[in-house]
Amino acid sequence: MTSGVPLIAVVGATGTGKSGLSLDIARRLADLGATAEVINADAMQLYRGMNIGTAKLSQAQRGGIQHHMIDCLDVTEEATVSWYQPAARSVIADVVARGNVPLLVGGSGLYVSSVLFDFEFPAHDDDVRAALEQEVHDKGLGVLAERLRALAPETASRIDPRNARRVIRALEVIAISGSGAELGRLAPQVAPPAPAWSKTHTLVCHTDRDDLVRRLDERVVHMWAEGLVDEVAALVPLGLDQGVTARRAIGYAQALGQLRSELTQEQAIAETQALTRRYARRQVSWFKRYESSTLLDVAAPESQHQMVDLVQRVASELAP
Repeated sequence: MTSGVPLIAVVGATGTGKSGLSLDIARRLADLGATAEVINADAMQLYRGMNIGTAKLSQAQRGGIQHHMIDCLDVTEEATVSWYQPAARSVIADVVARGNVPLLVGGSGLYVSSVLFDFEFPAHDDDVRAALEQEVHDKGLGVLAERLRALAPETASRIDPRNARRVIRALEVIAISGSGAELGRLAPQVAPPAPAWSKTHTLVCHTDRDDLVRRLDERVVHMWAEGLVDEVAALVPLGLDQGVTARRAIGYAQALGQLRSELTQEQAIAETQALTRRYARRQVSWFKRYESSTLLDVAAPESQHQMVDLVQRVASELAP
């Protein structure tokens, strides 16, 4: 039996205003006597010390609104959706148990879907994975990326072919299951069994493509001006360049390259901009397929009316 507390999901591509919108929603709910707590769904914000490159809100910027699933991992630890799902759902259950409204906020599509939908993880086989890792070592990642494109083209379109971990994982699942069927589509969009929350309201943030590209490019320049390279240099002694996931994060990998003199600053910024734009396109494609959601352009005048209407609906749905 679920409670009378709904969940609000604020999702979308990077740079579309998710964090600001979530804070606005929380403040509006507070005006109506309800407390909201944010649950992060950005994979890279899970890491301690990775702040500038992930646009992580500082404590002051959070304005006293409780945030969860941030700064949970060391940079040497691997972030996986199979770890995130139960952890995030447990936090949400605790928020609901306090009678507060959970706000799931982020742009990591698989992480969001793993919480919202009846999502089970494909099987894992250490021997198959080890064989694929050896093949990467012997033949190069490009061979495996091409194999993935042939076996599961839709999945391959969502994976950076330079991301060895994800290419290997996809081929592992195909090897175990005998097909790419488990990987080729978004998780079935039905609620998980007995969720802690009563219903879900999903806002998909978006903006005009040209405007988004401009904002993302400016954001990357701002990251370097704010000291991303210094942040990365401070994380190296903590093991950043040995991390499975963290060292591959967009911006962090390029800043590492700059520190090693493999890239000039101009090259590092340009590469980060290009990868960020590509990542945003994949995010837009992922969330576009969400069936029960409201598309919201944070910069449009009508977005305030949409947000206020949502807050009022949520407040009315809270169990007395």
